[in-house]
Amino acid sequence: MTENHFLKNAAQVLSLCEKKIIAGYITPVILSNVYYLLSQKGKHEKVIEKLKSLVSLLEILNVDKNAIITALNSDFKDFEDALQNYSAEQNGTINTIITRNTKDYKKSKIGVLTPEDFLKTN
Repeated sequence: MTENHFLKNAAQVLSLCEKKIIAGYITPVILSNVYYLLSQKGKHEKVIEKLKSLVSLLEILNVDKNAIITALNSDFKDFEDALQNYSAEQNGTINTIITRNTKDYKKSKIGVLTPEDFLKTN
């Protein structure tokens, strides 16, 4: 699949959040990653405005000590994915993790779908 295909599907998922059709959640880790990636090409002020827009659409999950310890002790191969997963599990209301990287979430107790597959089911 092309990068444009992934971006289009991700934008459609964010649009569902904007329309309040679904509730979207991210962790501070994702915000930090997005800031880093966008700041490689854009000015700080513009990047901050984009992040403010993103935060207005989504809820921010807590990444507390319990989530971190659980992630550290988990069988997840990717620590960042483990943090996302256990923060979502702790929330208690999230039933699907949407990611391009479904293979790293095989140990998740929460359903995991690509943006494309999620859009097909909704």
